[in-house]
Amino acid sequence: MLNHIVLMGRLTRDPELRRTGSGLPVASFTLAVDRDFSSNKETGQKETDFIDIVAWRSTAEFVSKYFSKGRMAVVSGRLQIRTWNDKEGNKRYNAEVVADNVYFGDSKRDGESSYHAGGYGAPAPNAGGYAAPGGYGAPAAPGGYGAPAGYGAPAAPGYNPAPIYPAPATPPVSDFAMLEDDDAQLPF
Repeated sequence: MLNHIVLMGRLTRDPELRRTGSGLPVASFTLAVDRDFSSNKETGQKETDFIDIVAWRSTAEFVSKYFSKGRMAVVSGRLQIRTWNDKEGNKRYNAEVVADNVYFGDSKRDGESSYHAGGYGAPAPNAGGYAAPGGYGAPAAPGGYGAPAGYGAPAAPGYNPAPIYPAPATPPVSDFAMLEDDDAQLPF
């Protein structure tokens, strides 16, 4: 049997880190995951599922240390259904994902600027670009990250693009012989 689930969404609250009676760390949080389709045809707005996540041991400590409300996370784990009896004696069920691995779904800069700056809208100026001050190198030329000549950026000195050759007028001759379509010769 296979029980594996992968989810990508934003944390709806800061992870809550607790310890079991034996000192085992456990973290819980809720992930807001947008559906791939829109059920409202008038507005086109997608529905969101709120999924409870539980992480144990080092994964729990990692999540509680590095993730916070609004951060994008990718969770890989398994689906678990818990059952219990409420105060009236009714049997209750709760579905949750037990996280095996949790990954960053955005950069720290993107997570801070997109959530804490007032929404999930446009990214912060120069977010994630190599042309940002203090980034990985000199500012990019107009047209992007050093785009080749003809795409908005001037060619670098000494840059000679590969020549473009036209397609041949006749198709090349093949050394392969056509097979007869006789299913009776197949071994299966």
